[in-house]
Amino acid sequence: MYHLCSITFKLPMQVMKTAFFIAFLFTAGIAVAQTPALRQKQFNTENGVALSGYDPVSYFQKKPMKGSKAFTVTHEGISYQFTNAANADSFRKNPAAYEPQYGGWCAYAMGAKGEKVEINPETYKITGGKLYLFYNRFFNNTLTDWNKAETDLKIAADKNWHRISGL
Repeated sequence: MYHLCSITFKLPMQVMKTAFFIAFLFTAGIAVAQTPALRQKQFNTENGVALSGYDPVSYFQKKPMKGSKAFTVTHEGISYQFTNAANADSFRKNPAAYEPQYGGWCAYAMGAKGEKVEINPETYKITGGKLYLFYNRFFNNTLTDWNKAETDLKIAADKNWHRISGL
């Protein structure tokens, strides 16, 4: 009788495990399907291209340069242009290493006010292997302010970006 009882309990547990697994796959599928559309909505793009057309890999080569339409790569709904095929290939291999933080919006504004503010694509900083961009117009270079309180601003910017973007 005990043996019969254990079989009775194992069947529902196996069914529950299968149901949870199916639910997990379904939920993961929805999240993956929504990611490109959400990123397109949240990222700073101009005419469908991020970084005002600048090559994200070129920032790490210490010389930001405009990319070319001939070397366009789209990653999770965001298009980037590159100066050459080698940079495009580097990006394809590890996009997370080259994508700008906070969707390409001003890092200082994201940290100080939790706002999406346009950037000057030639005003940037690489810290901890990550690309941060800044507003720099009308005698207001926010990179200077960022440098004064970078640690606190980065913590705040990370929280604000997560809250604002849902990413």
